Formats: sequence, C-alpha cells, structure tokens
Amino acid sequence: MFAVIKTGGKQYRVAAEDVITVAKLEAGPGEAVTFDNVLMFTSDGTTQIGLPGVEGVTVAGEVVEQKRGPKVIAFKKRRRQNSKRKRGHRQALTVVRITEILTGGAKPAARAASTALAEEPAPQVEAAAEAQAPEAVSGDPAKKPRAARKKKGESGEPAASE
Repeated sequence: MFAVIKTGGKQYRVAAEDVITVAKLEAGPGEAVTFDNVLMFTSDGTTQIGLPGVEGVTVAGEVVEQKRGPKVIAFKKRRRQNSKRKRGHRQALTVVRITEILTGGAKPAARAASTALAEEPAPQVEAAAEAQAPEAVSGDPAKKPRAARKKKGESGEPAASE
C-alpha cells in the first residue's frame, strides 16, 4: 500500500515507515503532521486517482528533525565588466517519518512514544542553560572578567609607578 502526496509544491511516493525530506513544515521534532493532499492511493491491486485529490485518504507522519540542506553557491560573473557576485543558500528542510496511511476519513492514532519524546528534551535544555550560566565571580581579581576589572592593579599585574 502506498500513496502519492503533494507538499511544498512537490510530489512524494510514500508508504508506512518511510522517511522523507520535505520543504520546511511548522512543527517541532516529535509532533504529528498530516498530509491531506493525496493525489493517488494504491492498495491490494486497486488504484484511486484523485481529481485533484483522493477523498477520505490522509497520510499521517511524525517530524523527526528540522535541518538545512547542502549549501548551493550562485556565482555570477560578467566578463570584461569587473563584476562578479557570489551568494550561498541553504534550504530549510523537515525530515518526516510516515506512520500510516488512513482511509475512510479515519483519524491518526495517538502514539505514546511521540508524546514522551516531545516532553523529554525540555529538562535537558534547562540543564544545558544552567551549565552555560556564568559562575559567581569570586573575590580573586584574576578570575573576574576583563570588563569587571577596575584598575590595572587588580588584574594581578604590578601597578605602574610614576
């Protein structure tokens, strides 16, 4: 069983448990997404082709990650004009794992693993933020940040005598 879906102006042939990379979707990792624009659906030797879409068929998926594509360089040079332009671009992409193809207007099943995955990263983010927080400045002037030092004598160097 497979379906042909349209998202981001492109068409993708998908089946259950496929992993596809599509144009950026507004969903975070672990969130469920549905594709309603199904152009073709095949199951058990029967094929349904939609005009423009197949009614009652949706494709459910789960966002794996948000990433960026490879860098594409656009270099333009106009000969004998002393003119050139170099620009780079990286496309924003979303990696989606197709969970199931739903027929008859069925709703996607809620997955316990996806909700646990969505809740788990939050404590790790807080722990990382605490690890990066600056430590309390001790009384030792050599450990103070350079901007916090007031005089040359506090930095541990001998004061310049006149």
